[in-house]
Amino acid sequence: MQTPTQDRLDARRVVLTVDSGEITAVDHDPANAASVDHELPSSHVLIPGLIDLHIHAPQWPQLGTGYDLPLEQWLFEYTFPLEASFADVDHARAVWASMVPSLLAHGTTTAVYYSSIHVEATTALAEACIDHGQRAWIGRVAMDHPEGTPPTYRDPDSATAIARTRESIRQLQALDDPHSLVTPTITPRFIPACTDETLAAMGALAAETGLPVQTHCSEDDWEHGHVLDRYGETDTTALRRFGLLDTGAILAHCGHLTNDDLAVLATLPGGIAHCPLSNVYFGNAVFPAAQALAAGVRVGLGTDIAGGPSPSLLAQIPASVNSARMLEEGVDPARPSGERGRADARIDTLTAFWMATAGGASVLDAPLGLLEPGRRFDAVAIDLRDAAPTFDHLPAEPDLVRFERLARLATHADIRTVWVDGRRVYDHGEHS
Repeated sequence: MQTPTQDRLDARRVVLTVDSGEITAVDHDPANAASVDHELPSSHVLIPGLIDLHIHAPQWPQLGTGYDLPLEQWLFEYTFPLEASFADVDHARAVWASMVPSLLAHGTTTAVYYSSIHVEATTALAEACIDHGQRAWIGRVAMDHPEGTPPTYRDPDSATAIARTRESIRQLQALDDPHSLVTPTITPRFIPACTDETLAAMGALAAETGLPVQTHCSEDDWEHGHVLDRYGETDTTALRRFGLLDTGAILAHCGHLTNDDLAVLATLPGGIAHCPLSNVYFGNAVFPAAQALAAGVRVGLGTDIAGGPSPSLLAQIPASVNSARMLEEGVDPARPSGERGRADARIDTLTAFWMATAGGASVLDAPLGLLEPGRRFDAVAIDLRDAAPTFDHLPAEPDLVRFERLARLATHADIRTVWVDGRRVYDHGEHS
């Protein structure tokens, strides 16, 4: 099952031909196949690999905890001290050894990672992804603003921030990566954590190298307001002025974009990492996914580990549908029904699933997200017997109903096999 577009489901039984990790042919008549190396049981559904556009890798140890504070306090009291501990590369390796295979078991075949400020820990993260077979966009976090970062966890100055970023890119590009799984990413954390000198230098580095950028954009009232107060313009305008949107930026959250911001982003490569569960705690608003898509902006999904309490991108699919529905209907019963929400804000499960797969691929401009010729074979096999309790009783269920059960009910426990670049990287039978 897959969604080639936001409004179309493809649920045909096919035979895929894979050569060196690339899908080279799709036969829609399985009877024509002379032989099949691997046939899925009738209760299994094959979907494209899930693409998580926003993960803070060093926050893995705090997943699911500490959601009692607003974002700026949460960072200083919980997150920055934790991330500082990744100066110990052995500690970093132990965390990556837990995180990467766990995310693969959740069906995350592609992960977009913020590392810590540490070059060695970032290289170790890339090595873990290569060793376990996960496709990854990875960036050492740059952050040097004396007011937006703690003295114990920052680049001491802009020159150091750019030098460390260059060295991190060099080390990632020098790794033995035969399947080209790792893409270095330029990663200024967000505007409040960076000086103007560092933001400008990161933009110049992006232009020089052509590498993508990842950062946060208009995440919540505090961060969005900080940029307005500092520059008199929105995050989108400031990031563009610093040259950070030209090579394909992966912009996390974006819950407070203006119509003008959306119009600008629609003209540029890259797009938005929508993190619906994280926005519940830290966004101060619901991201208007339907509006962004209608404006022509590319949108995918992210978990925002650990700003979001779940490591599962499957969980983000119904969460994005639910949050959009709440935006449309409104949430305050004290207001008249016609004044509670935003018209035409809902999305359906087809759109949400598309964002988790093909939409994420469009943000990354990568041949992923669909099972079709010319794309890499990143895929997940899900057993619907437990996810859809009526499966055995209604074997002739319409495809759309079966898909909705998958999109709303399937969890990582229903994942049986995961492939990345044509290689099996997770098998439930080996881990049960």
